[in-house]
Amino acid sequence: MLILALDTATPASTAGVAEVTGTDPHVHGLAERRTVDARAHGELLAPQIHATLEEAGVRPRDLAAIVAGVGPGPYTGLRVGLATAASMGQALGIPTYGVCSLDGLGRAAGPGRVLVATDARRREIYYATYVDGRRMSGPEVAKPFSFAGQADRAVGEGAVRYSDILGVPIDEHVLYPPGAALIALAADRILGKADGEVLTPLYLRRPDAVEPAARKTVLP
Repeated sequence: MLILALDTATPASTAGVAEVTGTDPHVHGLAERRTVDARAHGELLAPQIHATLEEAGVRPRDLAAIVAGVGPGPYTGLRVGLATAASMGQALGIPTYGVCSLDGLGRAAGPGRVLVATDARRREIYYATYVDGRRMSGPEVAKPFSFAGQADRAVGEGAVRYSDILGVPIDEHVLYPPGAALIALAADRILGKADGEVLTPLYLRRPDAVEPAARKTVLP
């Protein structure tokens, strides 16, 4: 089964294609494209998808499902990936599945005690902790603080940004959620032909832009 993965929960716009096979799911990545620009998810994602499908030799109608990272992430960028995944799923008549973007990083980080941290802006991080790829705490949003004694190493672009505060070694090889890792997290649902899901964004906090409050009545 050929699966497309999308993620815009971080400054990166990521599109990946992988094949899922076997009853004990095996995920074989075929192609992946990523461009890092926190202000251009809307402009970058569609070309990334086209280039990734072309590189993998896959046509949109060959896809069996779409997996999308649901965050946590900033409101504007995150909704680009989810809206695109939902629109493509509807147009192609295939299911969509959501996975936590931090879980994708936690899986890609491999064995051991790992802190995953992405930049939440406002000098904060979105974080979660993992043991052998399994989430143990989080996701949460907070000011960076020391994780010494709680993790052996940290991954994610937020970990790099706040490396002087987190207090654990940084693995700079894993910065953004890989498409194949996101697909692997949904592989059981895909092979089990589970019903598609509404892609609900995981924001963890309210967006910066809010509707203005009603004007106060001024008494004479």
